[in-house]
Amino acid sequence: MIARPTLTRAAFLIQFGILLALMLPVSSVQAQRGSFDMTIARKTEMKTVDGPEDYFTGKVTITGQFQRDEPSRVSGAIVHFEPGARTAWHTHPAGQTLIVTEGVGWTQIADGPKLEFNAGDILWCPAEYKHWHGATPHQGMTHVAIQESVDGSPVTWMEKVTDDEYLAPLGTE
Repeated sequence: MIARPTLTRAAFLIQFGILLALMLPVSSVQAQRGSFDMTIARKTEMKTVDGPEDYFTGKVTITGQFQRDEPSRVSGAIVHFEPGARTAWHTHPAGQTLIVTEGVGWTQIADGPKLEFNAGDILWCPAEYKHWHGATPHQGMTHVAIQESVDGSPVTWMEKVTDDEYLAPLGTE
């Protein structure tokens, strides 16, 4: 005779509960857990706007702008620069991360060298550093910009980058 393992009452209830949960429709599981707060911004539903002339030179489009609710301070957008387009000088109170998804661009911190970056690069500009970034004269560039707000603002805009500043020779890192 083969000995069969016996289930304790607790083990039986656990296995029964797992089996029952697997048989429940998803909506029942969601109802038991409460509502989900995760959202997905669908590309097809995102608005694209032109970059304001006060803050950009050349053709710039901004897609998927977002601002997270408190306690988060994070905001961002996907920004596309046509060849020759660039930001004005600006600062970010908590710094800024740029994730370059397409093309080639230039960036510069005030009184620093102008640097080139490429698709796949990730840039970090520290808090309160006056800087600009944009496409090169002959190739467009797209990046995802991520920054945090301090006292309700993620950026302080300043004067436009002059053509002489923009076209100055590249520096060295």
